[in-house]
Amino acid sequence: MRYIIILFLITFFTSCGKADNSAKNIALIEKYVQAVQSKDFEGFSSALDDNYLGLGPSYGDSIHKPAALANWKENITNLYENITYNKSRNAAFQITDGDNQGEWVSNWAELTITYKNGLGSVTIWANTIYQIENDKIVKSFTFYNEADALRQLGYVFINPDDL
Repeated sequence: MRYIIILFLITFFTSCGKADNSAKNIALIEKYVQAVQSKDFEGFSSALDDNYLGLGPSYGDSIHKPAALANWKENITNLYENITYNKSRNAAFQITDGDNQGEWVSNWAELTITYKNGLGSVTIWANTIYQIENDKIVKSFTFYNEADALRQLGYVFINPDDL
């Protein structure tokens, strides 16, 4: 009996060592998505940690909070008429070893972005993975097909060898 009690106590204390913040982290990302859709600059800003780093969609793309806020303000003022998350799903997970350890939320979405001044609209599949620390987004990786978005806006890609 003594061994069962000791085993129970070891299991109890090791399982209580790390809180499961999945629901809270998903709520943060849902609030952030709502801020993006409603073009709420303050909501967008308050979700990001001061040391935020955004990566993607292209390899080598990176942005820190001050530039992300400046870009977002420019885009909601002059570029985006509307951003709609037609479908949006979130999943929380933890990376426990190696690079990027911590709590993460992945958002898969079908987005429709309508541009101002008759520039048109695009519908894209996007995946953004957010790292959460202390109830703030500290890092994100964003993936979507930039060429598809440009094609939908009427851009044509020409191989220089064909000229």
